[in-house]
Amino acid sequence: MHDWREYDQNPVSHSAAHHLVAIAELLVEFGYARVSDVARNLGITRGSVSVTLKGLKARGLVTEDERRFLGLSEEGERIARGVMAKKQVLMGLLMDLLGVPEELADQDTCKIEHLVSDETAERASRALLFLRSGAKEAVAFVDALQKFGRQGAPESFPSKEVEALAREIARETEDSEEGK
Repeated sequence: MHDWREYDQNPVSHSAAHHLVAIAELLVEFGYARVSDVARNLGITRGSVSVTLKGLKARGLVTEDERRFLGLSEEGERIARGVMAKKQVLMGLLMDLLGVPEELADQDTCKIEHLVSDETAERASRALLFLRSGAKEAVAFVDALQKFGRQGAPESFPSKEVEALAREIARETEDSEEGK
């Protein structure tokens, strides 16, 4: 069984992921990235950026040339692209499927975009592609979900219905584990 300790096995921390993405975005937008640009993009001090970049450079994810322009190694670019893609997929699912407002979806995806496994992201991507396909099954599913109820934020979480569902899922999981 997987447990919470796997959280530490991610390729980069939350902060490092934001730094890699900021560099990638700056490179696309301006063709260059400097420490001051990353700091401005992230809304933090140049000193904080320098501390994080030191570790990213040591891991070979970020490069810096003689003019102090930042770049991403192949691996750094791969991680940044992955985080950005996961964010877009998760945003789509939260907004399209669950009806979460864009600002809240953005906040929530920021918390998890670098933690989601590639396999889960791939499956979520396929689910989102299906939902957006216009296939009659997808339309019927989304319509049924909307009829079931897209409600705003609950007064308190978890609701009694969610607690009951969690207990049911836990029982099913225990039963399936015992059956193995």
